[in-house]
Amino acid sequence: MFSILRHKDPATASKAKTLADQIDSVKATVPNEVTVVLTAPNADLPVILGTFHFHIVKDGTSDFAAAVGTGPYRLKEFKPGVRTVVVRNENYWKPGKPYLDEIEFVGIGDESARVNALLSGGMDLVASVNPRAVARVKGTPGYAIFTTQSGQYSDLVMRRDVGPGANPDFALAMKHLFDREQMKKTIALDYAVVANDQPIDPTNRFHFKGLPQRAFDLDKAKYHLQKSGVSGAVPVVASPAAMYSVEIGLVLQQTAQSIGLNLDIKRMPADGYWSNHWLNSPVGFGNVNPRPSADTILTQFFKSDAAWNESRWKSPQFDQLLLAARAETDLARRTQMYADMQTLIHGEAGIGIPLFLASIDGHSTKLKGLSPIPLGGLMGYAFAEHVWLDA
Repeated sequence: MFSILRHKDPATASKAKTLADQIDSVKATVPNEVTVVLTAPNADLPVILGTFHFHIVKDGTSDFAAAVGTGPYRLKEFKPGVRTVVVRNENYWKPGKPYLDEIEFVGIGDESARVNALLSGGMDLVASVNPRAVARVKGTPGYAIFTTQSGQYSDLVMRRDVGPGANPDFALAMKHLFDREQMKKTIALDYAVVANDQPIDPTNRFHFKGLPQRAFDLDKAKYHLQKSGVSGAVPVVASPAAMYSVEIGLVLQQTAQSIGLNLDIKRMPADGYWSNHWLNSPVGFGNVNPRPSADTILTQFFKSDAAWNESRWKSPQFDQLLLAARAETDLARRTQMYADMQTLIHGEAGIGIPLFLASIDGHSTKLKGLSPIPLGGLMGYAFAEHVWLDA
């Protein structure tokens, strides 16, 4: 009860508050059973309660410096951004798991330094390998690549409340500047699929295949730019923290010159990017990890009052559809509602999504047990419970 309800408390400042606000009450009914009452129907309640925010914590917990104790490992050392050491939880509730006695996590923000750490034997598993380093990892004896295609994306965010994105024609001009096929081949090296400026990817059962693909069209981009009246240099914030955003920004910058638009790409360091620039810059890049359901990603990133509504796009029609889709158990009707929501985002939101990105992880061939989970790399970030080292 505590673990669920704490997300509703504004003092907790939970990023899952928009999900928890759907819960009206949680009551203990009989031993080992709680009854959850919602403010409105939601067929995806089990999915919501399965997201990492809702992991069980001890009743009354307010200090999380020592972690919580219900996972496969116990915290031994925690130095944010430097290293974390965890040891096997002998009382873990899944029999026989986990397999490893200890795991050390190290934060290495630089892509090439991560790969070097792996290939020098300092690491057994590294996340977010640049596709240009894949051949090097594969060509080194004892190392391999683990790829997971998912709904992860880096998006161009044009805030609708301030800056040039307040004019919808500017946002449309920018979306038509995406040469998606070129970006897929030259930036992601085909470790991606083409996206269409909406966040529901082809691995999701509610992906709307019938939405016409927005084309790379310089004439339309120029038309909408002139209609917007935007002129002068437009600062665009990018960072290695948002996967491929620097590369996408530079391609956009070059393309924009042909329609008379000056994009000033400002490369920011990965450290502090999410707190200092994401959600704060009028035009810049974000990066969204996969979510377990269409409702979850739409609620967290596109609902009008969501804390992570990147472009501050507000649509009463969208909000109504979102609530109605939660309550709809007829699959055909629910599918149509999600199609309508994707169409609205595609047309109106200040979000440009050129690609859905594959997660590329590098690992020692001694590491066993890896299998793709489309919630992201590192087995949807849950690898620790499943892997072991071959002697």
